[in-house]
Amino acid sequence: MAPLMPTASAFNGSLETGVRAVFVLHAHFPRAVDLNRLTAMDYLVVRTSVLDGPADLHPPTPIMSPVTQVRRKSVQSAVALMMSRGLVEQVVDESGILFQAGDNAEFFVTALQTPYLRQLYERAEWLAGYFQDYNDEAFDDLMRDLLSNWVSEFQDEASGPT
Repeated sequence: MAPLMPTASAFNGSLETGVRAVFVLHAHFPRAVDLNRLTAMDYLVVRTSVLDGPADLHPPTPIMSPVTQVRRKSVQSAVALMMSRGLVEQVVDESGILFQAGDNAEFFVTALQTPYLRQLYERAEWLAGYFQDYNDEAFDDLMRDLLSNWVSEFQDEASGPT
């Protein structure tokens, strides 16, 4: 008998990542964001402590590596899944392709009431407030600083104890 879903991952799959994207975009509504920013926010919404925000939603890992660098494809697939359900909409303007919460996002976000998703909602709202006045340049500068710290952390881990 073949496994039901041999390639499906229980963690960070399209559904889980898509739910995070809907919560983040709902919190940012009516603002639309590009895929790069949404990918970064997918990481930051569960790692709010890196911005001196609420405690992280997910447990710490040995290396807080820049998973945003490898998460883009996953976020892109997740957004496509959520777009097919009317939870995310694609917006095209002079800056490119952007995404915002779709018509069904409000119902979706308010209907989900598990403790984890309530905490995700609170962190998405906090993140939206944190970045409220950030333009693209300021956001990119912040991400470059965070990436620089993560690279240093990785190099320290790779070189071992001194």
